[in-house]
Amino acid sequence: MRGFLFIAALSALIPFSAQGAGKEATSPDTEKVEKLDSVVVSSSRAGKDTPVTYTMVGKETLRRSNPLNSLPMNLALQPSVVSVNEGGTGLGYSKMTVRGSKGSQINVTLNGITLNDAESQEVFWVNIPALSSMISSVQLQRGLGTSANGAGAFGASINMSTASVGAEPFATAEMSLGSYGTYIGSFAAGSGLLKSGLYFNAAYSRGLTDGYIRNAYADVQSAMAVLGWINERNSLRLTWLMGDQRTGITWEGISLEQYESDRRYNPAGEYYDQFGNVHYYDNETDNYAQNHLQLNYTRSFTDRLAWSTTFNYTRGDGYYENYKAGKSFSKYLMADPVIDGVQYDEGDFITKEALANDYYVLNTDLRYSSDRLKLTGGLNLSRYDGDHIGSVLWSNVLGDSFDYDSHDWYLNRGLKHEAGAFLRGELLCGERLNVFADLQYRGVWLDMSGPEDDGVLLDHKDNWQFFNPRAGLSYRWSPSSRVYASAALGHREPGRSDIKELILDANKAASAGVAGRGIDIRPEKMLDIEAGYEYASEKLSLSANMYLMEYWDMLLETGKLTDVGYAIKENVPRSWRRGIELTAAWQALRWLQVGGNMALSTNKIRNYTAYYEKYDNMNDWNYLGQHQVEFENTDILMSPSLVGMASMTLRPFVSSAGSLNSAYLTWNGKYVGKQYYDNTMSDDRSIPSYFTADLSVGYEVPVSRHPERDEGSLSFSFHVHNLFNRMYYADAWLWRAYFQQEDAYYSEVGIYPQAPLNMMFKVTWNF
Repeated sequence: MRGFLFIAALSALIPFSAQGAGKEATSPDTEKVEKLDSVVVSSSRAGKDTPVTYTMVGKETLRRSNPLNSLPMNLALQPSVVSVNEGGTGLGYSKMTVRGSKGSQINVTLNGITLNDAESQEVFWVNIPALSSMISSVQLQRGLGTSANGAGAFGASINMSTASVGAEPFATAEMSLGSYGTYIGSFAAGSGLLKSGLYFNAAYSRGLTDGYIRNAYADVQSAMAVLGWINERNSLRLTWLMGDQRTGITWEGISLEQYESDRRYNPAGEYYDQFGNVHYYDNETDNYAQNHLQLNYTRSFTDRLAWSTTFNYTRGDGYYENYKAGKSFSKYLMADPVIDGVQYDEGDFITKEALANDYYVLNTDLRYSSDRLKLTGGLNLSRYDGDHIGSVLWSNVLGDSFDYDSHDWYLNRGLKHEAGAFLRGELLCGERLNVFADLQYRGVWLDMSGPEDDGVLLDHKDNWQFFNPRAGLSYRWSPSSRVYASAALGHREPGRSDIKELILDANKAASAGVAGRGIDIRPEKMLDIEAGYEYASEKLSLSANMYLMEYWDMLLETGKLTDVGYAIKENVPRSWRRGIELTAAWQALRWLQVGGNMALSTNKIRNYTAYYEKYDNMNDWNYLGQHQVEFENTDILMSPSLVGMASMTLRPFVSSAGSLNSAYLTWNGKYVGKQYYDNTMSDDRSIPSYFTADLSVGYEVPVSRHPERDEGSLSFSFHVHNLFNRMYYADAWLWRAYFQQEDAYYSEVGIYPQAPLNMMFKVTWNF
């Protein structure tokens, strides 16, 4: 039976499917643990009748969905999700969008603690590889969802939990081997709940790959350890989570012309020697290590009243190293050297740009739950202290003898404080109507100081105060069906990169005696209206939901430059994302399950102005300012109007005796419609639609481990990705310039090829 759960993603595609699944018998100890653990993550999660749009993905689904254990890849089959990997294989730099909302607009929490970087508001999934093998469940909320700590959810939120411990000891070992030199090994073990109330869990994973494109190699590892104690009313748990990655740089992409001749090419680290021979710097790498330490105490005063407090400390250290050919010394704030009477104004450099940050969080919340009323209130305090450090490691002009440590390129610091509070309640009126309200306050204070890479001071302070109300109704017609509707207002402050270029412009303009534009940037605001219908029976699950995500002052890159030539983001006054999402899962026969989802949407900017650098002609490139083009009701970039998935699982021997009934074959396909990689809705600046399919087969054999306990198991699975060998790319960027004399444009494009047919074999031993 467990082999069949490889495609349990189908039953997790719809918000209510987890409730429709059968429940295994639990011991009193397990029930006690689950009840107290649920308090830890309840502050950011929706309940079964909360009127928001969400999906529950369980531990077994995460373990079986993708051997790469990258969470964006594991969630790739969920509604409205598009997942992309820079290296093309799935291991290394991965990212995802939900309803077109990018990573900085997705709030991600682990045990209620936000994982989003406070400055960029991004989650860099490569920094916590194999996370999906270490967590017990994921709730993916689409839209604004419920109040969450940390960065404001501005399109989706991902709430993860490691807070689960079984009553019995366990151990699991996994090994996966695949194409492009890919290897993943992991081990997890737990003591189970001891008579003293103590328990201990630990897990470790390491992944290696050469990658599909050149220099897309990855060496990533994760570790987690949990030490806890629990009794009838108290729970104390210490969790340590580590992620360490060393990957080749792949973020530049390749040109469309290069894609046609060599789609595995990657220009990162490329340079030429004095004879014109091409070389590649062998340490063109990105390196980052992150450690999270969480201490949680939960107290259940009564069966209805519980209090939970978590303290988190995160330390991050990392750098990327680049070879830069033909750059000026002034770029790195160095005087032009004179060697043997010759003055040099440029050369080749090896540079290192580093981050070092400390993140402190204190969350506390109080929860009351009765048959008819659920109330949760919470407070959140956080402090982020991050340093950005630039160093020159080497220059071909200065040679090895130069004292590079004596030269400070740049050092700037970012301090960000946040204080938040929320109060959420759900009231059951009668037997069928559930009334929901959620009120959240967020206060954010930002202080930036010190020079950026060109020596200009990034001295800036700002603060924002937000009030985010949510309300909705859920009506359950019967135990198997319900309708819901909700409205929510959300705000999101600008990130560091959003305001950085404006700060540079204001400083440089002042030093040049030119009136600058100032820091003219506003927070984004969104009204999210959701409505849906859900049905779940023993064999059939269906859902349909509609959403209207209405934006004011959305921050977009328009191509506009400041007075001194910096690219900036601008607030677009009015834009929207509107769509419907449909999901289904059907147990057609005992040996056959089918399902899928489809999202149809329109993603528009009402009035959009694109800005391009303007030059006199293609020979002289004399800068003349900016050329602008007006558009009306144009599509938002990287927002496909159609995303869909279909899946089928066969268990041909389900009626057989013995282990043969565990054999399964699963096929799933993912379709992503055409996407534009700028906001002009031009076909020649678009990513063609693509369809990919995967095939998996698996089999599980019981292995006796103890005559008085359950049997262990040895399972085998074989996975074929991109079954039909599609040659496609899934992400892109663009830079354009306009030439007045020729009335023509020049463009530079970077695209990200995905790997053709590739395979992985996985073996798992549970003992």
